[in-house]
Amino acid sequence: MTQVREPTERNLRRPSPPRRRSRLRVLAWTGGAALLAAAVAAAAIGFGGNGTGTAVVTRTPPATAKVTRTTLTETKTVDGTLGYGDPITVSGKTQGTITWLPGEGSTITRGHGVYSVDADRRPLLYGTVPLYRALEDGVEGRDVEELERNLDRLGYGGFEVDNRFTWATREAVEEWQEDLGHEVTGRVQPGDVVIAAGRIRVAELRKALGDSASGPVLTATGTTREVLVNLDVADEHLVRKGMKATVELPDGSTVDGKVAGVGKVATETGNGNETTTTVEVKVSVSGLKKAFDAAPVEVTIVSDQRENVLAVPVGALLALAEGGYGVQVVEGSATRYVPVGTGMFADGQVEVTGVEEGMTVAVPK
Repeated sequence: MTQVREPTERNLRRPSPPRRRSRLRVLAWTGGAALLAAAVAAAAIGFGGNGTGTAVVTRTPPATAKVTRTTLTETKTVDGTLGYGDPITVSGKTQGTITWLPGEGSTITRGHGVYSVDADRRPLLYGTVPLYRALEDGVEGRDVEELERNLDRLGYGGFEVDNRFTWATREAVEEWQEDLGHEVTGRVQPGDVVIAAGRIRVAELRKALGDSASGPVLTATGTTREVLVNLDVADEHLVRKGMKATVELPDGSTVDGKVAGVGKVATETGNGNETTTTVEVKVSVSGLKKAFDAAPVEVTIVSDQRENVLAVPVGALLALAEGGYGVQVVEGSATRYVPVGTGMFADGQVEVTGVEEGMTVAVPK
C-alpha cells in the first residue's frame, strides 16, 4: 500500500515576499517573482516514499481549475506624456519684414508657406540637409538632390533627380518661382525655403507681424502623436523598438501604440538622496481622434508573449519541501501531488510543464 504523507507545520515553507525593484508606478506588472511570492501561500509538500508524486489524498479541495492551453502575455504599465515630439526652431535668414504668419496649431505640408517676408512666402520643403548655400548652375551635392526631389514631388519636371544642378534644374526652379510669385532668378538662396523632415505643426509663434524676419520666427513639431516615457533603467531590458503598446488617455479611452525608439543615454534626476536614473522611450500612437495636446497618459507595453502553452492559476502552485513547485491534481474524490516546471507568469496564470491539458488542479483559497 502507498504511504500518504500529509502536509504538516514542520514541512511548510513560504517564499519570501518580492523586493520592489522599480521606482516607477507600476499598475499592471505581471512579473514572475512578484506573482509567485504572492500566490504560493500554500503548504510545502514532501512526497516521501519513492518520490514519484503519486501520493493519494482522499480529501477534496475547496476549489479547482483546469490545465488549459493558452497564450500568456507579459505587460508593464508606466506613466507617460502625450505630445508631438521634440520641437524645432524655424529661423529667418534674410532681411525684411514679417508680413504673414500661420496660426498656432496649424499643419503645414510640402510646398506651402511657413511664413512670409515682404509678402513673399517661404515654402516648406522636406529633407534632412539644411540649405547652407546658394543652389545654382554647376553646384553639386546632397542639397541639390534634396531640392530636385521636392520639385519633382511638387509637379515640376524636365530634369533628372540627382546631385547636379543643371540648366534643366534651373528651368524648373524658374517655373516654380513664377508660380510662387517670387522674383524669377533660377537660383535658390538659404533663406528662400524652410527645410524639415516632413510636414510640421506650428507649436509657438516667436515673431509678430511687422517684426524683422531675422532670427527665430516660430517653433514647430512633427504631426505624429507620440508618448514620451521616462523608463527606469532597471526595466530597460523589457522594452525594445517595435513592441506593441496600449495608451490609456485622460478620459479613460485607449488607442494603439508601438515603441518607436529607446534612448541610448541614461539621465539621472532628483535631489539629495532621492535620485532616479531613466532612459527615454518613445511610443508612436495611432487612431487618436480627440484633440488632446500635452496630456498625462498610461502606457501598457507588451514585453513578452508565450503562445500555445499549458497554464494553471498561479494560486494552484505549491512550494515543495524538496525544492521546486508542484500542483495538487484532482482525480474524482482523490488527489495527488505532481511536480511541475514553471515558465512565464502573466494575467494571474503561470506556464507549467509536467501535467497534461484538461487535468483538474486544486486552487487553495
